[in-house]
Amino acid sequence: MAYKLEGSLLEVCNCDVLCPCWVGMDPDNGTCDTALAHHFEKGEIDGVDVSGLTMGFTAHVPGNILKGNWRVVVHIDARATKPQEEALLTVYTGKQGGPVADLVKLIGEVVSVERSPITFEVSEGKGTLRIGNVADCEMEPFRGPNGEVTTLRDSIFSTIPGAPAYVARATKYKMNNPALGQNIDLKDHNAIQGKFIFQS
Repeated sequence: MAYKLEGSLLEVCNCDVLCPCWVGMDPDNGTCDTALAHHFEKGEIDGVDVSGLTMGFTAHVPGNILKGNWRVVVHIDARATKPQEEALLTVYTGKQGGPVADLVKLIGEVVSVERSPITFEVSEGKGTLRIGNVADCEMEPFRGPNGEVTTLRDSIFSTIPGAPAYVARATKYKMNNPALGQNIDLKDHNAIQGKFIFQS
């Protein structure tokens, strides 16, 4: 059993910029409500090609992110075939080990697993993430004086373990998610972008 997934992250939450979860502190509001996605530019799981697909997640984090007990809705790209869906779920349930298993062990409850149309686009640094009719997000990274993106490295928590993240802001974050009791309409709150290579 093995996987190698290369791609990009888009993530938003209702914390201020920068989300304290990434440095192991409590979320700004005491809890954290987030939407994120891993898009696979190249990917293979036990010989199954998942290139071009996206896994989306909406989550409620009840306190400090490192203490776990997240409640999550998993959104599988509606374009996935049944073998692709099954392969992705073996990775994202932790059965394949590796960095993804380290991340998903923080989940306390998977409320549901759904197939959803997912829009994942990055153009000139600006990201767009839409997950079904649940989440609608737009974001762009902060940049330093030389125009390079502001980068977060070696943080105690990451949704892209082993990779640096780009500190960003969500110019739009809308989420209407009855499964987790979330109704959000925010601007200029936390966002994260990044690239990853996950391998077991």
